[in-house]
Amino acid sequence: MSDKPIMQNDDSSDILRQISGQLRLALANIYNSLDRLAPPDRRDREPETDLNAARLVQSCLRIMRIADNLEDAASLGQPHLAQLRNGDIVQFCQDLVETARVPAELLGLELAFRCEQQTCVIAMDRGRLERLLLNLLSNAFKFTPRGGRVLVEVRVEKQQVILLVADTGCGISEEIAGTLFERYLQPRRMEPPPHGLGLGLRICREVAEEHGGQILPLTNEDGGTTMVVSLPRRRTEHSRISDMVVLPKGNFNRTLVELSDALPKEAFTQKYMD
Repeated sequence: MSDKPIMQNDDSSDILRQISGQLRLALANIYNSLDRLAPPDRRDREPETDLNAARLVQSCLRIMRIADNLEDAASLGQPHLAQLRNGDIVQFCQDLVETARVPAELLGLELAFRCEQQTCVIAMDRGRLERLLLNLLSNAFKFTPRGGRVLVEVRVEKQQVILLVADTGCGISEEIAGTLFERYLQPRRMEPPPHGLGLGLRICREVAEEHGGQILPLTNEDGGTTMVVSLPRRRTEHSRISDMVVLPKGNFNRTLVELSDALPKEAFTQKYMD
C-alpha cells in the first residue's frame, strides 16, 4: 500500500479541519446541556440517570476522538513543528499511567509502570506525546483480555530514551504487521468494535518522527505485543511556547477521550468522572 497521506488536496484538508471544529462546537453544547439535565448530585442519587448520562458522555468523547483524528488526517504527511520544551519524560509517563489506572481496573487489567531512573529531562512536545502514549494504551486495552497485564516502561540509554508499551493480548499477525502504520481506511482488519478510523498508529509514527525518533512493534514470547518508541536524549536550548488550546477541545479529559473506545460505559458514571 502506498505511504502517501490520505489528503493531498489543500481544499480537502481545510474541509476536514472545518468538520472537526464544528463537531467540537456541537459536542460542547451537548456536553454542557447534559451537565445541566443530569448534574452530578442527581447522578449520585439516581443510578439509572447516571448510567444513561454515562452512555451519552462516552458517545461524546468517542466523537471528540474522531474529531481529533479528522484534524490529524488533514495534516498527515505534512511537516509538523513539534512544540519542544524540556521536561521530565519519566515523570510524564508515570503521571499518565496513573490517570489510566482506574480505567484499566474497570477492564480487569493490571497496569504497571517501570523505570530504573528517577528522572530524565529531554526535549518533548507534551501534548503530542500524550496523544502517542494514550493511543498505544488504548490499543493495548482493546486487545488484552480480562486478567491480562499492560506495562509501560521507560529505559534511559546514553543517546536515546526508549518507551515501551507491552501487553499480554492477542499479538499482531504477520499479515497486518507489514502495513501496521499505513492502514488508514482498513481498521476492521484489526480493531474490535467500535472501530476507529484506522489513524491511531499512523499518528503515533508521525509524533515519534516529529521528535526525531521512531516506533516499531515487537511480538512478545507470550503472544502479546510490545510497541517500542525511541526518542533522542537531548534538550532544547530555546523552549517554544505551546500552541494555545482552543476551547472546547481543552474542556475534555484527554485520557478519557483517547480511551473512550476501549472502556465500558461504567467508566463514565459519576463515581469515576469525579
